[in-house]
Amino acid sequence: MCPEYGATCGFFPVDGASLAYLRQTGRSEETLALVEAYLRANHLFRNYADAEQDPQFSQVVELDLGQVVPCLAGPKRPHDKVAVSDMKSAFESALTAKVGFSGYGLSAERVSGSARFQFDGTEYSLTHGDVVIAAITSCTNTSNPSVMLGAGLLAKKAVEAGLAVKPFCKTSLSPGSGVVTFYLERSGLTPYLEKLGFSIVGFGCMTCIGNSGQLDSSVGEAIESADLVVAGVLSGNRNFEGRIHPLTRANYLASPPLVIAYALAGTVRIDFATQPLGKNAKGEDVYLRDIWPSRDEVDELERRYLLPSMFKEVYNKIADGTPRWNALETPSCDLYPWDEASTYIRSPPFFSGMTKELPPVQDIKDARVLLNLGDSVTTDHISPAGNIARNSPAAQYLTSRGIQPAQFNSYGSRRGNDQIMARGTFANIRLVNRLVANPGPRTLHLPGGEEMSIFDAAERYRQAGSPVVILAGKEYGSGSSRDWAAKGPWMLGVRAVLAQSYERIHRSNLAGMGILPLQFLPGQSAESLGLTGRELISVSGLSGDSLKPGCLLKVSTDSGLEFQVKCRFDTEVELEYYRHGGILQYMIRKLI
Repeated sequence: MCPEYGATCGFFPVDGASLAYLRQTGRSEETLALVEAYLRANHLFRNYADAEQDPQFSQVVELDLGQVVPCLAGPKRPHDKVAVSDMKSAFESALTAKVGFSGYGLSAERVSGSARFQFDGTEYSLTHGDVVIAAITSCTNTSNPSVMLGAGLLAKKAVEAGLAVKPFCKTSLSPGSGVVTFYLERSGLTPYLEKLGFSIVGFGCMTCIGNSGQLDSSVGEAIESADLVVAGVLSGNRNFEGRIHPLTRANYLASPPLVIAYALAGTVRIDFATQPLGKNAKGEDVYLRDIWPSRDEVDELERRYLLPSMFKEVYNKIADGTPRWNALETPSCDLYPWDEASTYIRSPPFFSGMTKELPPVQDIKDARVLLNLGDSVTTDHISPAGNIARNSPAAQYLTSRGIQPAQFNSYGSRRGNDQIMARGTFANIRLVNRLVANPGPRTLHLPGGEEMSIFDAAERYRQAGSPVVILAGKEYGSGSSRDWAAKGPWMLGVRAVLAQSYERIHRSNLAGMGILPLQFLPGQSAESLGLTGRELISVSGLSGDSLKPGCLLKVSTDSGLEFQVKCRFDTEVELEYYRHGGILQYMIRKLI
């Protein structure tokens, strides 16, 4: 999770508790002895009770654990914390707040909007804040036995109290490890989770990466008919706009027990301290505090059911594979035989037309602006993720090859097909491009001004031999370090990005793909310079020996505007990658 807060590495030194966890999860005493000896020999083993082992930090941040309260993160970014106690008021304020990271810009009249619909023969009503997706998911926190057993205990108590989740809410459980199945079953908690709809749907990337699947059509139509801001609550890692599901505009990250709690409540517009989850068989109010498991209850289950033998049994089977996996036929040849008909895996285009000799670096001349973006465009706005929309360029590509919509699958499953991924780059439905009026994966093709998909515009520019650039604001490329957030723009023909600032890992990835990261000088932006995105843009000073890390380059437009930008190659190595066309080409030339 380090890229989310701007770090490259988060380091928690191993101590005795870490070794105890390894022992609990089935590692042998021989392995433990080797691990401990290695760490001690390299001064990496830590005894937190020994002050003499404390490192010399450049900065120390003290946290008062007494002030830590249960929280969620959302509704649009993983670093926007919301205390559970403030959830109701925070969401209701966000409805009418200015459109932004915590605002939806609804008028006062629309706040009370609702829609009625039929589901399985029963009529229901939806309104803003209703939970339509509740997913216990993620590769990380579903591997934490404490929170998973806590969620199971909460489900058990909820069922025993007569509570239920509304049937139209899309619920799922996708643990990060097969061991979770063992201890939930042996502790007797699985039936209660399933009773609330949290059945195990698989192991791997699910709702967190947009693989939640479709909502029932009646639910989707109700949301769209009243333009509702409905919610998804998930125990995943990220909730950037458009990532979880196209119809859930508010998405909150929560612990697995809180996912259960909000699924039971059916809305995020609830104050658990004062409002009940529902009523029991006697008609009495049931509050979250009445069914919330205690720490002692969770600890007892861990002691009884979290056994080393479970981990050994699961881990020993990993290398065996499943019957379907083992039945796959593999070609016996030195080079992979690419199947031109495959819509999943294609030979990548990164080396097409590559020469052994280093090509001369050319200035960028008369480039068109593909996108004119604002602040905090994340890698989830850029990188293809989630389901493939049926009206998208990627869908058109698949349809032309005889693939039916039911088999479109997701961008993640087709990431080995560059034609799909190029068409899914910047396909986020929440992308705000100043060249067009409404959010979505659209832009203008210039000079004619025809509005079309971003891919189609890029393809037209490519066919015309016109380079393209991107204008952006602050924190361009924030969020996760996604390789396709740099590969995708390269495939669209993007030669340079002009931004006010960059998330540093993404900036490095752009350099690695041979895309020129340029930064406006302090106090300047596309807006302050009067750039609209309709100009032809040229960048000079790239050829010859004048290009240096951090140097100033001249940008000029066909309207006569000239200004300087900073070249954000921060090292000679990045500059060398750029001269080769990218790190991939650099490595190939090194090899040959």
